[in-house]
Amino acid sequence: MKPQVTVWYDGACPLCRREIAVMRRLDGQQRIEFIDVAEEGDAGCPIDKAELLARFHARENGRLYSGAAAFAAMWRAIPILRPIGLAAKSPLIEAVFERLYLLFLRQRPKLQRLFEASSG
Repeated sequence: MKPQVTVWYDGACPLCRREIAVMRRLDGQQRIEFIDVAEEGDAGCPIDKAELLARFHARENGRLYSGAAAFAAMWRAIPILRPIGLAAKSPLIEAVFERLYLLFLRQRPKLQRLFEASSG
């Protein structure tokens, strides 16, 4: 089966690696192609590598998503998470998720250090 969604993630980030490991386990039907931006050259994405590393990106049905919308696209490909991904298509829900994602981005450096320390 050909993957339905392509996800670009920061494989140099311990937090991101853990999260993607969980998503891989949940993606039993292999509907998602996971691309480690830290390792891949151009990573097959039409945007700059620095931008890929700064925000989460996914492509679903030829459309590129960023931030919370990218997470929602990934969730839609995983049966157990699909209802959350579908709910995130609502402009109100998507706006709430994006706001939460932006809060997470501000805390990401601290969380990365915490996860590096706990895995070392």
